Amino acid sequence: MNINVYTESTPNPATMKFIVNKLLINGSVDYATKESAETSPFAKELYKFSFVNGVFFASNFVTVTKTDGTEWDDIEAILKEFVKGAVESELKVQEAPEAEVDFEGTDAEVKIQQILHDYVRPAVEQDGGAISYKSFNEGIVTVELRGSCSGCPSSTITLKAGIENLLKRMVPEVTEVVSEAL
Repeated sequence: MNINVYTESTPNPATMKFIVNKLLINGSVDYATKESAETSPFAKELYKFSFVNGVFFASNFVTVTKTDGTEWDDIEAILKEFVKGAVESELKVQEAPEAEVDFEGTDAEVKIQQILHDYVRPAVEQDGGAISYKSFNEGIVTVELRGSCSGCPSSTITLKAGIENLLKRMVPEVTEVVSEAL
């Protein structure tokens, strides 16, 4: 199979999506630090570049966060070539197999998790990020934003205008959605 890689900007100017014409992973996984990448040969190799400050994988793309002071014009072609070579050589995203999705908790918690998984996750992944459910307590849903969503200037708008409104409409018990800082 001939691997093609193209880039797409994200709402976060420090991150860029490198999209390939092959499935890399079912679901998503975030390697926000070099240390966390120990279980990912692909992410570990990306962190060898001094300008890489974050790595996030979902379906058919990898989102790379660059260091401050680095320009995309200087590194985009280098990363595109690396991603192409890594995918062609079948460098693994994860050593361990991914777990099945399993929702737990009260009826409201299960419904919130299902909505986040089915409706919100795909939209957030399109922007190179990920969202995960943390808790639901006294009407407040706590989520964690990762990938390009972590530290993104527009993530607060996404959280309040998008996710909060959706959950309030679909789960009447929800009064607010907040993001847990990483």
